[in-house]
Order: sequence, then structure tokens, then C-alpha cells
Amino acid sequence: MGKGYRQGRLGEEIRKIIGSMLIHQIKDPRLSSMISISGVDVTSDGSYATCYVSVLDMNETGQEKEALEKDILEGLASASGLMKKEIGKKVRMRRVPQLIFKMDHSIEYGEHIDKILGTMDFDSYQKDEEEDGENPAE
Repeated sequence: MGKGYRQGRLGEEIRKIIGSMLIHQIKDPRLSSMISISGVDVTSDGSYATCYVSVLDMNETGQEKEALEKDILEGLASASGLMKKEIGKKVRMRRVPQLIFKMDHSIEYGEHIDKILGTMDFDSYQKDEEEDGENPAE
């Protein structure tokens, strides 16, 4: 989120509004995937809001994935005017921030780390520590 309390609150409110619009109002076929706005960072002057987008049902890999991500970002960019208008109606502020959309790969990265941790053998590590005379539980 943003650095200040106000930027954090504003970012969270923008995230809620855009998320609701993706479900109820925006009917762009490029946005037919399960899309989630995972976070919004607002600059300190409130002129820009970077919206981080997660795609929840993406099964493609490689070039197909990149093409799908590009289509989603283009669809969001084309709907940004409507989103700004709705944000302006619901949030009282002098200037509605310019919306910038970026893909959020943190879910994929978390799954990758989970796979790595799943392949590790912690029991053998604990046995090795006990054989060395050290007890990691203490």
C-alpha cells in the first residue's frame, strides 16, 4: 500500500470499487477470466494509483500466458475511464488518480515456494542436528 494512512485507505477503497465493477459492470470479453485486484498503491499526491492484478484461473504457460496477461491489461486500460468515473462518484477527492494496471505474480511465486518447501526433507535435517548433539527445539 501507500506510505501514508490516507494513501492506504484510498488504495483500499479504490480496490473495492474496481473489484465490484469487474464483477457487476464491466463486460469486456478480455476480462472474462477470474481477475482479482490484489492491491492498490496510491502516490503521495494522489495523482496515480497502481493496481495490482491477479488472475486466479490461469492454466496457460509461456507465450499463451503472456498473451492472456497482455489482453487482460489492455481490457483494464480500456475500462479505466469508466472506473475513474465511478471512483469519482463514490470517493470524495479533488482529483481522481490515473489508474495504472500491473500483473501481480505473488500467488504464482507463493506456489513456487510451496513446491520447493514440499520437496525438502525436514525430518532428516532434524535427525542430523540431533546426531550432532544440538537440539533445534531448545
